[in-house]
Amino acid sequence: MSPGQVFGVEIEKGSKMYHPEGWLILIHPDFLWNTPLAKNIKQYEFFNYSVNEALYLSDREESMLTTIAHNIEQEYHANIDRFSQSVIIAQLELLLTYSERFYQRQFITRKMTSHGILTKLEDLLSSYFNSGALAQKGLPSVTYIAENLNISPGYLSGLLKSLTGQNTQQHLHNKLIGLAKEKLSTTNLSVSEIAYELGFEHLQSFSKLFKTKTSLSPMGFRQSFN
Repeated sequence: MSPGQVFGVEIEKGSKMYHPEGWLILIHPDFLWNTPLAKNIKQYEFFNYSVNEALYLSDREESMLTTIAHNIEQEYHANIDRFSQSVIIAQLELLLTYSERFYQRQFITRKMTSHGILTKLEDLLSSYFNSGALAQKGLPSVTYIAENLNISPGYLSGLLKSLTGQNTQQHLHNKLIGLAKEKLSTTNLSVSEIAYELGFEHLQSFSKLFKTKTSLSPMGFRQSFN
């Protein structure tokens, strides 16, 4: 569940009583107010993953997280003192950090699936670039790519980080710069024409991105081949 997400359990009339197993931690935003976790909780990208991208725990991992949940429960029911909030928040941070670690493990253990998604991503980008869509629509959005791969934007970004060290936007920019380098070194198109073909409305935007990624201006890069 993501912060602010609505959750409920529906039980059909006449059905057997539903007895869910597990645990659920509900934290009111006011409890985190003015703490580092209130700001840092947004860094945990798994909150934006789809339901079908859930974390599958090993027995050891499940035991570790369950222990933390029990520690939070015990502290919640203990006598309140000035340390209570800090102790619970520390346990929450530990729970979130372990979850992040276990997701990274899952990316690795599902390497074949992950590389399959990466291959589909490269095919999708190649098709998009070769179709001339860049000049008409600009760089595809992260949401567009994720939808075409049938995964959530957050999961795609996390997967790419585990495989390449880059998020989706960085990966897109690097692919774009690679294409720009090819055009600068193998065609006689002007820098303005190349910028247009790559979906940039303004030459300055293209030049700025290119220099940020390569430490050279587009013209400087072209001249290095002469």
